[in-house]
Amino acid sequence: MNAVEIESIHKTFPGHWGKGGVYAVKGVSLSIPQGGVYGLIGPNGSGKSTIMKALVGLLSPDDGQCRVFGKPATAASNRREIGFLPENPYFYKFLTGEETVRFYGRLCGLRGKELAERTRELLELVGLTEAAHRRLGGYSKGMLQRVGLAQALVQRPSLLVLDEPTAGVDPIGSRAIRDIILNLKEQGMTVFLCSHLLEQVQEICDRVGILYRGVMIAEGSMEELTRDNSRTELVLRNPSEELLAQLRELAGDAFVSLAPARNSLESVFLRGIQAKLKEKEEQRQS
Repeated sequence: MNAVEIESIHKTFPGHWGKGGVYAVKGVSLSIPQGGVYGLIGPNGSGKSTIMKALVGLLSPDDGQCRVFGKPATAASNRREIGFLPENPYFYKFLTGEETVRFYGRLCGLRGKELAERTRELLELVGLTEAAHRRLGGYSKGMLQRVGLAQALVQRPSLLVLDEPTAGVDPIGSRAIRDIILNLKEQGMTVFLCSHLLEQVQEICDRVGILYRGVMIAEGSMEELTRDNSRTELVLRNPSEELLAQLRELAGDAFVSLAPARNSLESVFLRGIQAKLKEKEEQRQS
């Protein structure tokens, strides 16, 4: 059974002054196996956040369905199964990092020794042990995002949903958050995230979906999306000039692999957008 099943969901929001409507998502489908990490990428307004909110039960699609571990996304029993970090989380700035995690722990029913131990464990996981007693008003954006990760994990969810977890975070903080997600991946947690940082998505995710104007224009594994069958790479380990001249025939033990060359995820993303824009222009002219 997959952790997440999204089947042909549609969502429209009212236009200005109640006139017309704006399609946020048009027939998007995707699935995430248990223990998988899925990345959703696309420009602002492409429908990423709408899909995530539908998955965690914050809004209902007009058509189609979202299921989490075989149950409808709106099922009350999913509340303990899903940890969610929205794009712009709000925290009480007068609380310390430790008090914040304890607050969310109590909301999830933790008490006493169990709550204290879970709070200590999460602050260590997100690298905030030394800042545990500092007020959030003095935290950087990256530190606040890591507190957000801690609160999303407090009830030990089976699925972690992250909406732009590194938005506005400097490269160092972004790398720290990436390492935390990789750690969770190694522990077998299912993660669904969206991000503008394509290189980060490429490092973390098993599968990626590319959204544009509410439509899934490309979807697949990193292997499938970045493969370039028109070129081939020959990889050698510490080759001499003579070995390079003679290429594979004389490579011997220095030969490492022969495999299709890879495009960056960014180039795949931009190529998909450009193709969609060209298609739209051709339709307009016809």
